[in-house]
Amino acid sequence: MIGVIVAFPKQENAANIRNLLTRGGITVTGVCTSGAGALQFAEEAEEGIVVCGYKLKDMLYTELREYLPEEFEVLLVASEDKWSEDLANGVIGLSMPVKAYDLVSTVQMMMESIEWRKKRRRQAMPHRDSKQQEVVDEAKALLMARNHMTEDEAHRYLQKNSMDSGRNMVETAEMVLRMLQDD
Repeated sequence: MIGVIVAFPKQENAANIRNLLTRGGITVTGVCTSGAGALQFAEEAEEGIVVCGYKLKDMLYTELREYLPEEFEVLLVASEDKWSEDLANGVIGLSMPVKAYDLVSTVQMMMESIEWRKKRRRQAMPHRDSKQQEVVDEAKALLMARNHMTEDEAHRYLQKNSMDSGRNMVETAEMVLRMLQDD
C-alpha cells in the first residue's frame, strides 16, 4: 500500500492538508510536525509520498528526502521562491497558496507513478526454475520447523535478509540452509 504522510511544522496546517486529501479520496497514513515523525511513518510503509512544507521542526525538506527510502517521493508545498531552483530527485514542488484540486490531483498522479514503477519492478523480477524454488521452499520449511514461523514469516525473513545482504533469494536460502543444517 502506498503511504501518504503529511508533515508540516504547524499541526493546524498539517491537519488542513490531511483534510483536503481525505475529502479528495486519498487515505492519509500519518500526520506529523517533524521530519523524524515522517520517517517513523515511512518505516511502516513499503513506499509512499510525504507531503511537506519547506522547513519542518527539525529539518529541511532536502534533509528529509535524503533520509527517506528510495521508494518514497516528496511533494513540497511551499512558496515558489523556496524551490524555484532545481529540485532534488524524487521531489515535486507545488506552490502556495495551494488549491485543493491541484493538491489532490498531484498526489494522485504521484501515486499512479509509484504503482507503475512497482508494476515494472515486478515484471522485471527474474523467475526461479524448479530447482531454485525447491531450495527456497526447503529453507522456508526449515525456518518454520526450527523457529516456529508461519510460511509468510519465513518468506519475509528470507526476503529481508536477501535485501539486507545484497544477495538474491536463492543465495540467501542456501546460506540459511547451511547455517541451520550445521546445528
